[in-house]
Amino acid sequence: MTIKDAMNLLRKKGYKMTDRREEILKFFSDEAENKYKTAKDLYDHMEKRYPGISYDTVYRNLHLYHELGILESTELDGEKHFRMTCGGSHHHHFICKICGTTKKLNFCPMDYVSKLLGQYIIDDHKFEVYGLCPKCITTN
Repeated sequence: MTIKDAMNLLRKKGYKMTDRREEILKFFSDEAENKYKTAKDLYDHMEKRYPGISYDTVYRNLHLYHELGILESTELDGEKHFRMTCGGSHHHHFICKICGTTKKLNFCPMDYVSKLLGQYIIDDHKFEVYGLCPKCITTN
């Protein structure tokens, strides 16, 4: 999702587009990083630009963005991590357990899984592969 798409969605849903909300979008839209980030990562980033910002404000906006589909989330080591929702065709991700970097996987195992669960109705799915990225392999 682009920043512009996210801003339009927020406005369409009746939310004001504040400087803080736009800064949060910029924080998550950094394509060079392409990784999941924590609420603390966002708080540390926002605190530099908006001294005195509360964790409550950070969590409220993370929850809102997640509910609206602007952000997607995963859990790494018991902590929720967020990233900008991907666009394009259906795909899944490899996620580095150390730095949160993601790599798009253009593969979906659901054809195989659907055959295994022939009598079941599958509503949704999420397939993630966890491990270490090349950078973290060399530094750890």
